[in-house]
Amino acid sequence: MTLDATFAPQLQAAATRLHQLLDRFCQSHVLVVGDLTLDEFLTGQVERVSREAPVLILRHETTRQIPGGGANAIYNFARLGAQVKAVGLIGKDDQGQVIRHIFTAARIDTAGIFVDPDRPTVTKTRISGHARQSVTQQIVRVDRKSDDLPDANLQLQLANYIRQQSHTVDAVICSDYGDGTLTSPVIEAALSHDWAIVDTQKDLHRFKGATLFTPNLPEAEHAIGYRITSPQLLSQAGQDLLNLTGAKAILITRGEQGMSLFDRRSESHIPAFNRTDVFDVTGAGDTVVAALTLGLTLGASFWEAAILGNLAASIVVRKFGTATTTIEEMKAALDALLDAL
Repeated sequence: MTLDATFAPQLQAAATRLHQLLDRFCQSHVLVVGDLTLDEFLTGQVERVSREAPVLILRHETTRQIPGGGANAIYNFARLGAQVKAVGLIGKDDQGQVIRHIFTAARIDTAGIFVDPDRPTVTKTRISGHARQSVTQQIVRVDRKSDDLPDANLQLQLANYIRQQSHTVDAVICSDYGDGTLTSPVIEAALSHDWAIVDTQKDLHRFKGATLFTPNLPEAEHAIGYRITSPQLLSQAGQDLLNLTGAKAILITRGEQGMSLFDRRSESHIPAFNRTDVFDVTGAGDTVVAALTLGLTLGASFWEAAILGNLAASIVVRKFGTATTTIEEMKAALDALLDAL
């Protein structure tokens, strides 16, 4: 791809430093608290239309289960080599055990995952079908979740665990998908760490005082109450978000327009590293948060960390479904980007 004349030399100058940071990702210890979700993908072949109702009958072929929501954020950190403590809630059900099993296999510490007997594990089941020699298409999605908040005792258990473990990690990350895990006591405990990174879909003010927020463009617009339609409004939005959140930095992810980083002294605009081979943006925000946080815990500047996040996102959007990347893939992507300059 072609980078603008001012950004390309900046990236070239930072190349060695970025490689060194990637080599040290395994040294980072993080605690991630989030809404744990299981994404299920059921696929089958259409046999016929049912005689009981005007619906398709599928002959089941495969079931795939992967981490989603805050669980995907946690899994991203592990795939990048970090030492990860997972904090969240699962139901007393098979789906919760699947999440715990996936995490254990990835060497993620699950001591901070508590069972909520009154609420199901958040599960999103996508059912897809195909006829012979045809493309597989999603037919329906079934969501299992509860709108009730966790019991007050569970909220306190989560908060207490975070406080007990906070001194053992380099950063605490809040991955808020609006499913009730991040209540006031939990947020307060998470923000007690010097490095608190927040990825939330709404109500940024609840996390006021965190170190860094990573809203996407619609989330940023919702938080400030106006559309960002010009460079001037983008700059104003960055300052308004800093004032709203009390953060040290704000990173607005803007899809094909790249990213915009704001701190108390400056702003930087980073172009998208991949604008053409974009197949699925699902979960890309989780990947951004993982890569940039690991950079920050190792002493990267906010700009260097944002570059790492942007690089990671440029890889996962090439993959279908909720995806992750690895250090090896990031190094290869960085080298390819530099070779193209």
